[in-house]
Amino acid sequence: MRIRKMVLPVAGLGTRVLPATKVIPKEMLPLVDKPTLQYIVEAAIDAGIEEIIFVTSRSKRSIEDHFDAFPEMEQALERKGKLKELEQLRRIHEMATYVTVRQVEPRGLGHAILCAKEAVGNEPFAVNLGDNLVDASTPIWPRMMELHEQYGSSVLALFACEPEQISAYGIVDAEAVGGDTVKVKGLVEKPSPQAAPSNLAVDGFYIMTPDIFEILEKTPPSRRGEIEITDALATQARAGRCYGLRFAGIRYDTGTPLGLLTSSIALALQREEIAPDLYAYMRQVLGK
Repeated sequence: MRIRKMVLPVAGLGTRVLPATKVIPKEMLPLVDKPTLQYIVEAAIDAGIEEIIFVTSRSKRSIEDHFDAFPEMEQALERKGKLKELEQLRRIHEMATYVTVRQVEPRGLGHAILCAKEAVGNEPFAVNLGDNLVDASTPIWPRMMELHEQYGSSVLALFACEPEQISAYGIVDAEAVGGDTVKVKGLVEKPSPQAAPSNLAVDGFYIMTPDIFEILEKTPPSRRGEIEITDALATQARAGRCYGLRFAGIRYDTGTPLGLLTSSIALALQREEIAPDLYAYMRQVLGK
């Protein structure tokens, strides 16, 4: 079944990027001149996604506003003859259907996804964490959708991480299937390097089958008091219904100050109108 919907869990507080996120959602922090979340939505639309489901909290109203129409601004741009800017502004709210649901209390990623149950319905769907994106030159969704079509199962994006990074991620126990694909046999949330079943970490991109909701409803809270999506996916994996894509493309993690800065620089260097001056500035700063 074709993937038509994407769930974006954007209710988190973004504490790793404080104080910038005191009043601005981390997903709305800019990369060059666009919010991080807009890049994510545009990549989803390019892959054929038609409906975006935001799982928000009371402090995230600006996300809804950004993807809504802004008639006053559109009229002002039209009067001034700024047709390029007008087209860019209109495209934001016209490129997809948007649905918003609330996560009333922070009970983990699994709970956030469960909040979207009614909006998703009985069909497979994509999930993209709000601080993870990939470069447009190496899109991730087309291949993940191919694997879902092939196996009819949930699909996780995976990357090989360094030993010192293992304890920060969910790590999979995986069996090679061929090429860039593995069959996921189990998942462990943030293990020590010594206890990890592999060095393959779960990235912020998922395709999930709708039975994940029933599993999440039966998943007890972890020792952190949260409903862990890792636990629910591990249940699917034990049943043979979970595969992984070893993604080797260009990833951007904007969830830290350094990641936000380096991602913005990387994307700015792809812009013809910005790159020459940015290169000149970098050479000046580096004294070269």
